[in-house]
Amino acid sequence: MELVVGFVLLTIVSVFFGLRKSKPFLLTLPFLALFGFVIIKVAMVPLPFWETVSFIFDLRD
Repeated sequence: MELVVGFVLLTIVSVFFGLRKSKPFLLTLPFLALFGFVIIKVAMVPLPFWETVSFIFDLRD
């Protein structure tokens, strides 16, 4: 739950300052944070990295 609140706060702050200061980089911060979070969670799996990634994308119905 803390992560969800953290991502929401990061998004609100980034949008506020990105629009107020006209800095488009600030609008990409929430996406970069989510991407980094996913990479860290995939790296925590005890399989080799590419095996884990291929397993995730091979999950089909």
